[in-house]
Amino acid sequence: MAKIAEKYLKVDPWLVVEEGFHPDRSRVSESIFSLANELMGVRGYFDEGYSGDRLVGSYVNGIFDEKEIIHAAYFLGMAKRFCFMINTVDWLYTRIFIDGEQLDLNTSEFSDFIRTLDMKKGIMTREFVWTTNTEKKLRLIFTRMLSMNNANMGFQKVEFIPLNFDGSVEIESGVDFNTIHELENKNFFNEVKRTDDGQYAILCKTLNSHQQLFSSFQIDADAKLQPISREKFVGVKFSLPLKSGETNSFVKTVVNYADREKDTDSDLVWKTATKLADKLFKISFADEYSKHIKFWTNSWDRLDITVEGDDENQQGVRFCIFNLVQTYHGNDPTLNVGAKGLTGEYYYGWTWWDTETYCLPFYMFSNPQAAKSLLEYRYNTMPQAIERAKEMQCDGTCYPMGTIDGTESCGTWQHGNLEIHVTAAIPYGIWHYNRICKDKDFLYNKGFEMLLQASRYFASRGAWGSQTGKYGYFGVMGPDEFHMMVNNNCYTNFMAKKCFDFTLEVFDEIKTADFKKFNEVISRLNITDAEISDWKKKSENMYISFDQDSLLFEQHDGYYNLPYLDVKAIPHTQFPVYNNWEYGKIFRTSMTKQPDVLLFLFFYSQQFSKDILRANYDYYEPRCSHESSLSPSIHSILACDLGKVDQALEFSQYASRLDLDDYNRNANQGLHITSMAATWMNFVYGFGGMRSDGELLVFNPVLPQTWKSYSFKITYLGNILQVSVKNNSAFFRVLDGDMIKIKVFNNLYCVDKNGVTVSF
Repeated sequence: MAKIAEKYLKVDPWLVVEEGFHPDRSRVSESIFSLANELMGVRGYFDEGYSGDRLVGSYVNGIFDEKEIIHAAYFLGMAKRFCFMINTVDWLYTRIFIDGEQLDLNTSEFSDFIRTLDMKKGIMTREFVWTTNTEKKLRLIFTRMLSMNNANMGFQKVEFIPLNFDGSVEIESGVDFNTIHELENKNFFNEVKRTDDGQYAILCKTLNSHQQLFSSFQIDADAKLQPISREKFVGVKFSLPLKSGETNSFVKTVVNYADREKDTDSDLVWKTATKLADKLFKISFADEYSKHIKFWTNSWDRLDITVEGDDENQQGVRFCIFNLVQTYHGNDPTLNVGAKGLTGEYYYGWTWWDTETYCLPFYMFSNPQAAKSLLEYRYNTMPQAIERAKEMQCDGTCYPMGTIDGTESCGTWQHGNLEIHVTAAIPYGIWHYNRICKDKDFLYNKGFEMLLQASRYFASRGAWGSQTGKYGYFGVMGPDEFHMMVNNNCYTNFMAKKCFDFTLEVFDEIKTADFKKFNEVISRLNITDAEISDWKKKSENMYISFDQDSLLFEQHDGYYNLPYLDVKAIPHTQFPVYNNWEYGKIFRTSMTKQPDVLLFLFFYSQQFSKDILRANYDYYEPRCSHESSLSPSIHSILACDLGKVDQALEFSQYASRLDLDDYNRNANQGLHITSMAATWMNFVYGFGGMRSDGELLVFNPVLPQTWKSYSFKITYLGNILQVSVKNNSAFFRVLDGDMIKIKVFNNLYCVDKNGVTVSF
């Protein structure tokens, strides 16, 4: 591939380490050393302040503000309201002084800098030696933790070790709402209420969405605390005595509480939040640390992927799993997975179609309740999707391209209006979840209703081709995104057909299994026999451009006639092309951004022959620029399936280390969280050869020549299955649970705790 790694971090199986501060990579490091716990997230910025280039990024899931989208020329159906996750409270705010000199790594003299993310423990530490203007040397160790046990709690510990002097250090610490949301160059909070009389707390409200965020802290230190009070800030100052060679420290415990409703009574929010804070402040750092570590130990016991013989991929895949878990673990079905999680402002904290297509498998096979919560998010936002369909002059549900609260925030018309395949991702997610988790209660209730509404949308959005006589979708943009306003995008047509088919299947199933529920839903939604017949007709007559001789699916009408561009000849300095090419130039060749036809061939891989997959892979892969972070993993998976293991390995390393090595030159903006789920699939579906679109789980593992072994675990129907591959053999064993039936290389095996070995 044309993209080149930017390596500056130490390779370690469980740690991410920056040895020596790299100011030119400061923002990249802030992203990479981010911590989160589903509710809160903080970038790896310096607690003590820094006058160099940095982004003090502190985010709370679901806290956003909004503004009107101003179009140069507005047309009916364009999104009007832009919602975006905002920078919130800097609860790590700390300033450190010796002899009146302030610590600032942009101007201060320092040495022995090391910053470490411990993925095994979910802790970030940073240490260095500060040499003051008076030649005093002070070692500082910063530790931060966002509790995975109590998501409202964050901890900061700062240790001071004087190396050549006795004296004191002066400290200011607090919670600061004066943060600037960089993309808007604006602060989005008004102060509502505060207290600094023994209890240190502040409540602020967003400017336009009128959500409220409470932040409170306490300091554990052998020192007298003096309040500091200024606008949107509550803090204290204190002094710690220092004795050469001895350690003194303080611990700051923070409780943040978010009320996401609009204009909740502030007194009620304050009362609820202070009551929570009073309860949580009784928990010591040591006790919470112990529970936090236990959470991560239990998580890694279920989720770890080991790779022997490839240290970079080992670190990369663990980095991906770590961020997936800390970003989302299903505690709150009103939240979702943002494309950049809680690590930066770009992509605005939005949920995309990545959730159902890329993220859902990771959670289905590790935390089924979290997977269910992701789908329930879509159910909870159905009213907004119904309203959006009406704006698009369609029926049913039109799910948004990018959203926080369920409404469409994507004002870029070609994406927000033309990528109708987004709505097809939800039925696909329901179908996949039902196949793996067998949750009939969800399927027959919330799932059924979502399927019916999605089918209504696809029945109203399409049309009949005047020449082909087939049903299809005109004026769309597929997942590729480098071709807009096309007709009959093959992925869109195929996925809409699958939506119809699965809806009709569940329609018949629930009619037999739960006639009372069936009648209730059909009556409430006014589904008629004529409508059902219409869906069946449109599915049977869906236009799918497939050539029996070449075995190729044409990506969209006219794609074959587009000029060919040698993607591999594009200089790496021109990536991302969005930033370096005139916008219209992107759409004038057959170059694709990410898999399109290949994507549905993967989603429903057991329906297609190896010959069909090979023909389409060999045709479309050379045309793909991998501009999207979602692209390399899918290509790696399919390359494994076709025996192109060396190419698969190249793609996998690019995918697993996308942010660690900043392949796309944009890690400074935040991490690519949803593509990390694709990396997990890369190892399980790619090298492990797992397929989950049939009646049984299928495995066709491969072992790259440079690897000695690898292993992974999945949760399936309440059982934990371990897969270990080495010496051209695969060992399958149930670690917890009963016997599981699987297929390996087309042979049926019954796997229990004794395990089964299959040679290849």
